[in-house]
Amino acid sequence: MSSSDDRPAAPDAAAEQPSAARPSRSLTVARVRDNIARVVWIVCMVLALILAVAAFTYALEANQDNGLVKLVRDLADIFDLGFFDLDNPVKAFEGKNAVVKTALFNYGLASVVYLVIGRVLERIVRP
Repeated sequence: MSSSDDRPAAPDAAAEQPSAARPSRSLTVARVRDNIARVVWIVCMVLALILAVAAFTYALEANQDNGLVKLVRDLADIFDLGFFDLDNPVKAFEGKNAVVKTALFNYGLASVVYLVIGRVLERIVRP
């Protein structure tokens, strides 16, 4: 009998390497997905915050000539998704304080939409 037949097969070092690298690779992928989920959530929160602040500039009757008020309102006009635009709102109010009510309703609704979308995307991306 040859001695090679009696010995148990030695594990191949090359075969063990991928399995040893696999947990660290999956851990890295999980970390990347977690970071992406956080970024998505933070971006959606910031967009919702911009819309909420813009609505409050209308509610507080902020000075329209102020640079910061202009910036916030311009950003809100960009991020209102086109559906919640104050020029063509989802719900337009009439009467006393119509502009304030329209801004609060439409920008508030857009903020909620961003928060819901952000949370859903975060749950999908997060491992």
